[in-house]
Amino acid sequence: MTRLRGEWPLPIGIASTVVFLVFGKAWLDDLARLGWFSFVLTWLFIAIMVCAFAVVRHAEALAERLGEPYGTLVLTVSMSGMEMMMIAAVMLTGHGSAALARDTMLAIVMIVLNGLVGASLLVGGLRYHEQTYNLYSANSFLAVILPLSVLGLVLPGVTTATPGPTLSTLQAVFLIVMSLVLYGVFLGIQTLRHRDYFVAPEQPLAANGHVTIAHADTSAGYHVGMLVAYAIPIVLLAKQIAVPIDYGIRVLHAPAAFGGLLVAVLILAPESIAAVRSALANQLQRSINVALGTALSSISLTIPAVLAIGFITHQPIVLGLDSVDTVLLLLTLVVSMLTFALARTNVLLGVVHLLLFLAYLMLIVEK
Repeated sequence: MTRLRGEWPLPIGIASTVVFLVFGKAWLDDLARLGWFSFVLTWLFIAIMVCAFAVVRHAEALAERLGEPYGTLVLTVSMSGMEMMMIAAVMLTGHGSAALARDTMLAIVMIVLNGLVGASLLVGGLRYHEQTYNLYSANSFLAVILPLSVLGLVLPGVTTATPGPTLSTLQAVFLIVMSLVLYGVFLGIQTLRHRDYFVAPEQPLAANGHVTIAHADTSAGYHVGMLVAYAIPIVLLAKQIAVPIDYGIRVLHAPAAFGGLLVAVLILAPESIAAVRSALANQLQRSINVALGTALSSISLTIPAVLAIGFITHQPIVLGLDSVDTVLLLLTLVVSMLTFALARTNVLLGVVHLLLFLAYLMLIVEK
């Protein structure tokens, strides 16, 4: 009974999903009244957010049972899978622009590599002055993040095979295969050949690959089932929240990239809190695994998914960034390489990343 009481977000998610499946079309067709628009958007936002926090809670429980590096892998893949399903749901229902996936992926990279990494390094540096982590893990993450980010978000803007920042069929197929192959090889490194790269130097792997086992009163199957149960309302409600988001952007004449930022915030808020909490507990390795793992899995899984949806629905998929966002992305990648070239972190590095994140927010408003 205590366990069931702890799952109070699930009835909220299920009830909200049922209500909007039944009445959503009529409700979302009448958003002209400010009070009603605010009520509907707030309801959907809160319902998705509480379910997202529950997903992270169960993913963290699995993480503690499995130990590193499997633990953070479960967490990052869960959140990136949720992002991919939300984008796919919005695209398949016809809402949102052709650039939604691009804007969301850029927002996630900026939030993770600048906002989340910066906040973790800042709070950890303020409390402990310096923190250490396994240098090989960050280098492994960045070795895959860099080429996928450039090929997926920069290259489409400069190719000439198709008009606009899009890819030809051959280029899209190559990028799909490359993303999946690189991510598959990385998973092999992370879970099989070099698991020790992703564990803090002072915390060696046990013989069976587990470090700790927690939540012994619940089975792994229970947490997996709860992950799926919470993910379903999130995906279904994503179709609904796309309508007021698009309406608000049109009415307020807000930048189109604001929609991608809102989707990214919905996905990353719970995970970001978990990563910063780990840095405060002097577990920087876990923060880095979560942050860089989220950026990697997001790009690796979302690019193939949206390109495949584009083939199925014959929608044009805009992936290429404009010149301003390209400069900001490349600057972020270079600064990340410099940050994770050192085995120790401090407050200065955190401040640099946070200022880059503020620059991203400023450029959304005015370029």
